[in-house]
Amino acid sequence: MEKPAPTSFPIHDLLQRRWSPRAFADRAVATADLCAVLEAARWAASSANEQPWRFLVARREEPVAFAKLLECLVPGNQRWAGAAPVLILTATRRTFQRNDKPNRHAMHDAGLALANLLVEATARGLHAHPMAGFDVDAARAAFAIPAEFDLAAVTALGYAGDPERLPEDLRDRELAPRSRHPLSETAFASEWGTGIRWGAGAAPTPGNS
Repeated sequence: MEKPAPTSFPIHDLLQRRWSPRAFADRAVATADLCAVLEAARWAASSANEQPWRFLVARREEPVAFAKLLECLVPGNQRWAGAAPVLILTATRRTFQRNDKPNRHAMHDAGLALANLLVEATARGLHAHPMAGFDVDAARAAFAIPAEFDLAAVTALGYAGDPERLPEDLRDRELAPRSRHPLSETAFASEWGTGIRWGAGAAPTPGNS
């Protein structure tokens, strides 16, 4: 299933096609593709080239690790994420390694790395769905993650599947049109709160990711 974004202005095809499904096909992700999406993340920009992100990967072929990470998700996400062949936990080191001073850009940089991963996944015919809904303490304990790392998200990765296999409420969300805040509400011109109005058209209202 494809679900391209109804953009108000032309953007790159990969960005337009990237979306976050809940229905995943029963199809494994090749090791080469998995390594490639992680390699794309590795080359993200970061403050002082700190590269504070870390990715813990749990594949369904490794059932113990997969089950542990799946169990950390909130029940609503467990309903569908278990069908994905790969779950990826994103963590970020909150201090600089060179001097142990706080890195206030760490979570931002981890987001850049994850964005690279999402775009590379799209280029390879994969889809990914990042989730904020997981138990941070449970994940930290399950995988013995050091205290100096903050846990950001768990991402389901795989091939988009048939929405008809989802429970009815999730199926309706899967099939609903995609939408975003208008650009004039999120990008300001010259001063805070003054939305840009450099071109015609307005983005749709908020909605699915």
